[in-house]
Amino acid sequence: MTDHRASSMEFDIRPADWAGFSAVMGEKGGCGGCWCMIWRLSKSEMDAGLGDGNRRAMKALFAAGEVPGLVAYHNAVAIGWIQVDRRAAFPRLDRSRVLKPVDDLPVWSVSCFLVDKRFRRKGLSTALLNAACDFAKGQGARMIEGYPIDSPKKSYPPVYAWTGFMGTYRKAGFVEVARRSDTRPIMRKPLA
Repeated sequence: MTDHRASSMEFDIRPADWAGFSAVMGEKGGCGGCWCMIWRLSKSEMDAGLGDGNRRAMKALFAAGEVPGLVAYHNAVAIGWIQVDRRAAFPRLDRSRVLKPVDDLPVWSVSCFLVDKRFRRKGLSTALLNAACDFAKGQGARMIEGYPIDSPKKSYPPVYAWTGFMGTYRKAGFVEVARRSDTRPIMRKPLA
């Protein structure tokens, strides 16, 4: 995968393996034990699996040869994650009133980011998003979309913005195509 630069730092972003992914997730499994399974499972399955159950479910994806996202490294240390896959891999999106499909196009989705707090506000999210576009295009995707936060608040807790911020998507060339909530646009970028 291509090295992506952000500000004065270099990030090596590559297809995730279990070791890199689990290093970014840490012992708690990302946000409260989700292990980045929130869009892949129903709410009841997600809640029942919090912690070890969700960890096992994600590890099974890796064991089956899936590449559910990308990991960023700085000086060989895993520091960031972005989940990117075919939208069909995230059935919970279809059940969302706000994030339901815009149309019938077969899109890829960026569903989650997790960036080590020491590397926030250094352009890593944009580098991850650009790398996700490259990765999806390499897998044959023609369109990619995401579901960022667009909050009027100047300060928004990053832990609650695991789908990313609208400004990051704009920097990566995405445009808003739908908005069913004041704070949650659906943004797309053609890849063909």
